[in-house]
Amino acid sequence: MESLTFIDVTKRFTDGLETITALQSTQFSIQPGEFVALIGPSGSGKSTFLTLAGGLQTPTSGTLLINGRSYNGLSEKKRASLRFNEIGFILQSSNLIPFLTVEQQLILVDKINKKSNEAYQGQLLEDLNITALAKKFPQELSGGERQRVAIARALYNDPAIILADEPTASLDSERAFEVVDILFKESKGKNKATIMVTHDQRMIEKCDAVYEMKDGVLSRL
Repeated sequence: MESLTFIDVTKRFTDGLETITALQSTQFSIQPGEFVALIGPSGSGKSTFLTLAGGLQTPTSGTLLINGRSYNGLSEKKRASLRFNEIGFILQSSNLIPFLTVEQQLILVDKINKKSNEAYQGQLLEDLNITALAKKFPQELSGGERQRVAIARALYNDPAIILADEPTASLDSERAFEVVDILFKESKGKNKATIMVTHDQRMIEKCDAVYEMKDGVLSRL
């Protein structure tokens, strides 16, 4: 079963009297363990695609499935629950909570889940080589370290799908390749479907497939 499926999905916005089609009718699917890249110029529709994939927007038409389950018509409460349990977001800015330590960022997920996952927390920090950072605050970390922590937080709830929006954009080349290696290993090692939006085509070498977005039209390269 596909982890994520777009069936004839479109997205249109109204700007005054003008209707803008941000995403043309789109077919897309990704399997568990598949690592794909999405490239394209700014304003081409990449962010719209990713926010639709993550359930942050609803399509104008068409159907979106996560693990075979449609979430088009779900209430916002059920959509939020589905996002929390099935999707891990990694953003360019890392979006860590500034007044929480690395360890506390993950404990917060436990509190929302109303369960403790202390053993997995330790294993995840070790896997990402950030155990020594557990008591540090985001402002004490380098850009690469913050991205590793953001990846840990995204993976902590064991989501089926990872959506990474320009996760290497603010990093130097060495750290950028490290982040891509982590995403690749997590995707393959833990059977997660991963979509990485990137403007840097050096980052796509390990991807199973590359898609390009142009003027709201998605095509596989």
